[in-house]
Amino acid sequence: MKDINRRLLLLGSGALAAGTMFLVSRRANATPVARVLETNVISQQPQLYHGWPTLTRRENGELLVVCSGGRESHVCPFGRVELMRSNDDGATWSFPRVLLDGPIDDRDAGIVETANGSLLATTFTSLAYVPLLPKAKNKVAWQAAHNRISESQRKAELGTWMIRSTDGGVTWSARYDCRVNSPHGPIQLSDGRLLYAGKELWSDENRIGVCFSKDDGQTWSPLTAVPTRDGDDEKQYHELHAVEAADGRIIVHVRNHNSNDAGETLQSESADGGETWTKPQSIGVWGLPSFLLRLNDGRLLMSYGHRHQPYGNQARISSDHGRSWSEPLTISADGAGGDLGYPTTQDDRIK
Repeated sequence: MKDINRRLLLLGSGALAAGTMFLVSRRANATPVARVLETNVISQQPQLYHGWPTLTRRENGELLVVCSGGRESHVCPFGRVELMRSNDDGATWSFPRVLLDGPIDDRDAGIVETANGSLLATTFTSLAYVPLLPKAKNKVAWQAAHNRISESQRKAELGTWMIRSTDGGVTWSARYDCRVNSPHGPIQLSDGRLLYAGKELWSDENRIGVCFSKDDGQTWSPLTAVPTRDGDDEKQYHELHAVEAADGRIIVHVRNHNSNDAGETLQSESADGGETWTKPQSIGVWGLPSFLLRLNDGRLLMSYGHRHQPYGNQARISSDHGRSWSEPLTISADGAGGDLGYPTTQDDRIK
């Protein structure tokens, strides 16, 4: 078997979003290795905190990044959804454009280009900053932002949201409810459907599962639940992401905060197009949350934040459609602490 080399782009979260280009190589019967080519900070606003980015490549080759920008910190009232573009494979990036800025905190940001060429961007709104108001360093600004609307209006703003563009991101729809949230948004399936693996927020059940769209992301089906592992509390499952393997199975990764395998990524699978799902199981990977990508050669890549020393981002490869995963590949190991991760990756599209 010939060596297979793929250049990948990875974007991770933190006070400044860092883009890394690296090579993943495979030799017959050998453990994959990664070589970092370069790392660049792509933010042009170093005074601000940029969190939870998602990277995607359009059919025309353009790279898009969305994130929660405009922030003071991990939790604050200023979050907004921002978009950056690169037309030179990540060498340079546009100044961020604000896509959505509601009156409370807009967190996370996912993006995907559908088979029809539409762009779908996702986010969720939060009031997690409210308990921190009395001790905020910038208390006057926080309070002013908080008081832009009334308490009842703030509660009405809570939701899981999607916006849609059919002209390459020049114009965008009003936000609409997409039923669930996860940091990196939905994926396109080979049968034409879109699948969104995520969690219900601001509801009594807080279930996890998948929703489907058959109309290019305009509407979403009710949740098809992923079952709970024996002994687990479903409310301790978070931040899902999915991929369709080359053998047709759909793999979903789940961030787990139950005492059993706490801090690990769990895996659930569907062999019937998402109709039914296995109970999440440990795959022996400490780190979270996971982003899944099917490479051009059919292998699966998972990338995730490693929140023990050495802090950073890691990746693993599966050559058997998610049934097993390689030893970790270190992408970065220079994090200042555990508030990091949320890497996303894209292949270089060489066929």
